[in-house]
Amino acid sequence: MNRLLEIRTYRLKPGTLEAFHEAVHERAVPMLRSKGMDVVTYGRSDHEEETYHLVRAYESREALEAEPAKFYGSSEWRDGPRSDLVDRIETYLNTLLWASQDTVDSMRTLNPPTP
Repeated sequence: MNRLLEIRTYRLKPGTLEAFHEAVHERAVPMLRSKGMDVVTYGRSDHEEETYHLVRAYESREALEAEPAKFYGSSEWRDGPRSDLVDRIETYLNTLLWASQDTVDSMRTLNPPTP
């Protein structure tokens, strides 16, 4: 079975990486996973300072459109970690790629988040 990967990269405002990571790791990712979203990997990017990645996997394009819309429209998100994250983002870019389940599993193993 193939999965649609959403690869999101963030350029963060200077000096905000640690606080951004803490909010993602402690609050946003557990919340995403509790809603059934498949967070494959996330964390600091190795190539530049103040950059970060979040990779999620979906079964279809329709799921990619429906799941995040429902999540980001929730009061739990808006009243929760939203401002701790959004206020630290300078820019972001999304890329969509289809990948095999083996590739997704490999990405999980090779890119574990650091606490």
